[in-house]
Amino acid sequence: MARPPARRRRPRRRCCPDLRGDGVIDPSLDLVEVERIVLNALAEDLGTPARDVTSEATIPAAQTDTAELVARADGVVAGLLVAAEVFAVTSAGAATFEAVASDGDRVRRGDVLAVVTGPTRALLTAERTALNLLCRMSGVATHTRKWADQLAGTKATVLDTRKTTPGLRVLEKYAVRAGGGTNKRMGLYDVAMIKDNHKLAAGSITAAYELVRATFPDVAVQVEVTTLAEAEEAVAAGADFLLCDNMTPELLTEVVGAVGDRVELEATGNLTLATAAAYAATGVDYLSVGGLTHSSPILDIALDLRPR
Repeated sequence: MARPPARRRRPRRRCCPDLRGDGVIDPSLDLVEVERIVLNALAEDLGTPARDVTSEATIPAAQTDTAELVARADGVVAGLLVAAEVFAVTSAGAATFEAVASDGDRVRRGDVLAVVTGPTRALLTAERTALNLLCRMSGVATHTRKWADQLAGTKATVLDTRKTTPGLRVLEKYAVRAGGGTNKRMGLYDVAMIKDNHKLAAGSITAAYELVRATFPDVAVQVEVTTLAEAEEAVAAGADFLLCDNMTPELLTEVVGAVGDRVELEATGNLTLATAAAYAATGVDYLSVGGLTHSSPILDIALDLRPR
């Protein structure tokens, strides 16, 4: 297929939101959000009035112990700061938390990830909430790292989506970053994405784009496309990047050749680790994978009290 005449290249808007202000996705966690999530999770576990009936019945209030967070499987760790916050809350700041690993580290079965010392009741009260969050985040990071490794040596980066666990988005998207992936949009507010239903409601890709641009002139606009003709229409309308949905590698290669020098391109839809290299070879900028956050198994991590 003949390539269209060259056009003046527009400055690209980044597909992924700049969370730090200098072009780098900030790997840090929003500590206010961490505290909110931890308090909600503990409230769910402790009830009203807040209590751990087993620990209160079996362990003297003054007893202290040291425990280790230990990996029970190989993977990538994420969420140690979140686990530390759980222990800080249950112990009213009396526990000390020493991280042995760092978020993003590859760990092996049997590795000690952190050591925590404090009131025994507080350690055991925190145990399940800390592990629920840490195991979930580490599972997301481990899954993401498999995709990042598969794309190593290509220009493509693996992206997450909004298919997150309600209430845990900030943690799961942090875990994606820890695993070597990149966040797409954080919500409906930071990037406009024109999908099939928006096109139908507005009448066309061009009409939908013009409505978004007129209403939110400073927001980057992505358009979902399924054909080369739609890709060319979206670029002509002014789209900043395209979500190429359920395209074959052959069709993606055509789209990259036609518009890839003018917009960022994202492949999505039924992608697997087995096909990741083929899609990356087309020259797209991103592969978006909802499964990073909606289908990652946990990484098994345990809390073991040291023998007294």
